[in-house]
Formats: sequence, structure tokens, C-alpha cells
Amino acid sequence: QVQLVESGGGLVQAGASLRLSCAASGGTFSSYTMGWFRQAPGKEREFVGAIRGSGSIISYGDFVRGRFTISRDNAKKTLYLQMNSLKPEDTAVYYCATDLDVVSTVGLPREYEYWGQGTQVTVSS
Repeated sequence: QVQLVESGGGLVQAGASLRLSCAASGGTFSSYTMGWFRQAPGKEREFVGAIRGSGSIISYGDFVRGRFTISRDNAKKTLYLQMNSLKPEDTAVYYCATDLDVVSTVGLPREYEYWGQGTQVTVSS
């Protein structure tokens, strides 16, 4: 069993930065691919990016375009999402996710078994 808890969301103005964290417990954190997703009201869950257990980036969603950076600290069992140059369209609940097995297609939510409760990010114009 793996438990994930996100934090760091909030209300910011356009152009600001935020860093989200995802604290993990249970399992062997350094072994798992971790993903970030987001979901805006009325929209499907959207892939933000994913990172291997080693810390190498697998991929980012098309919309990221260099504004977001995923990292992890395996010693602290924590995943991060640094978000810069935030836009109102980035407003969403942000989730971290993982799976104990190999994640074949990192951009598909159904590939992940464990999810955090989400943290709200609201960007005002």
C-alpha cells in the first residue's frame, strides 16, 4: 500500500510561481514512476508529467512548454512540481499518482493505482 498526500496549492496571480509537493508513505518510493495530473472543473484529468524512480524525466504534457518542472527527493520520499509563469488556464486540482507495477503509458490515468487527494491551484488574471 502506498499513501500520497499533496500540498502547496493556493491562489496566485497570473505570472506567479508555485511548488507543489507530494509526500509518499508505504512501499519503496525510489522504485516507482511518479506522475502529476490535473483536473479542471468539467474537464477530463490531464497529464502534467512523469518521472522515473531514478529521477530522470519521462515526459511532460504538451501544454507544459518549459513552464513546469518535476523533480523528486527519494531520501525524503517526496515528489515536486515547480510551476512558473502560471496562467488562469492552469487552474485545476493537481494530483500525484503512482503504481507498484511498471507504468506502460505514463500519460494515462488508468495506469496508476494510487492517487493523492489533490491540491487546488487557482490562478487569477
